[in-house]
Amino acid sequence: MTTLPISTSPAVSPLEAHLDFIRAQFPALDSPWAFFDNAGGSQVLRGVAERVSDYLLSTSVQLGASYAVSQEASARVAAGVAAAAHYIHAADSREIILGGSSTQLVANLASSMGEFLKAGDEIIVTDTDHEANVGAWTRLESRGIRTLIWKVNTQTLHLDLDTLGTLMTPQTRLVCFTHVSNVLGTINPVPEITRFVHERGAKVFVDGVAYAPHRMVDVQAWDVDFYLFSWYKVYGPHISLLFGKLGHLLELPSINHFFISPEAAAYRLQPGNLNYELTYSLTGVTEYMSALQSRLGVDDLGGVFDAFAAHEALLAKRLLEYLATKPSVRVIGHPSADSSVRVDTISFVVDGVASSDLPKFLDGQHVAVRYGHFYAYRLIEALGLDQTEGVVRVSMAHYNTLAEVDRLIAGLEAFGL
Repeated sequence: MTTLPISTSPAVSPLEAHLDFIRAQFPALDSPWAFFDNAGGSQVLRGVAERVSDYLLSTSVQLGASYAVSQEASARVAAGVAAAAHYIHAADSREIILGGSSTQLVANLASSMGEFLKAGDEIIVTDTDHEANVGAWTRLESRGIRTLIWKVNTQTLHLDLDTLGTLMTPQTRLVCFTHVSNVLGTINPVPEITRFVHERGAKVFVDGVAYAPHRMVDVQAWDVDFYLFSWYKVYGPHISLLFGKLGHLLELPSINHFFISPEAAAYRLQPGNLNYELTYSLTGVTEYMSALQSRLGVDDLGGVFDAFAAHEALLAKRLLEYLATKPSVRVIGHPSADSSVRVDTISFVVDGVASSDLPKFLDGQHVAVRYGHFYAYRLIEALGLDQTEGVVRVSMAHYNTLAEVDRLIAGLEAFGL
């Protein structure tokens, strides 16, 4: 595999020569606004939007019929599912479940697993996750399934394996945790945690929503049982993806119609079917990645994401170094831009300032950031930040530029930080 070297503080971005091309693929970037709310939703590729339009205007028919237009529609939807499988390196397209939101997909899986698990079985969740990967599991307590909370170390802001080890018992069936906290930006060691859990006889469910826009997802290499993310945060349409190992999906009870074949693994957890036009549009995401692969001269998707990581580390370094000069600012998360330990989702609070004040001021500078708890309410509460209206969050993507970060910094200066 040809990859680009990643430095924790690279001198030059490997994307620098390609940023004009990159930004031209996102029409919304031709705007007065600098978008730093990407963890809430990235900008959408032109190729994605064009495919949505083309599908609706030329192949908006039901799948599976004998006539030619239906056959073409079926092929397009299948291509979208295959693109999703390729993006995460799944072994089989039948392992891909698509749906309206990550919250809904977790709820669907929990509903099915609730029929499969027994009273007395245990599920472990964390207090660092988006509530989507907590609430759906805790609701199973009404069926006699016990949930335990793997709590963050409030000093290091890490999820410690020693703590997890004290929670796991022979009754532990599933450990649910986030790949990257959407507040802290910290990358959790998924392969290490997965091995730890598997050695103790349980499965893992990983929320990759805040990871997938920034780094390559490889469900086979990590050996994860279930993996989740939202395409609308990965330059695509407003749908989400749930991966499950095929063997796991085949053994789970169906939540779809009673006559659906047991071999239709994903469809059994996809009531109402998938959205045809949005599924087809996923080919626009993989086409874009292929174009970048060619431009960067790398052999695979890993090389593209290496370039993303190096570029984003430069953006994060510029902002974090600035924030470090401000005694009134406390960064909530890793203080360095080291791309091996964090993504460029950066949260902070300002002494004596409500977190809502700063984003509202930056609105006037056409700089889009956000404040709040970001549905990681348990984490905000654990860190004692619920009285400050949560955190200010700056979340960057590979299409952002150092010039835009400098605009943000100028806005922070104008605010009087």
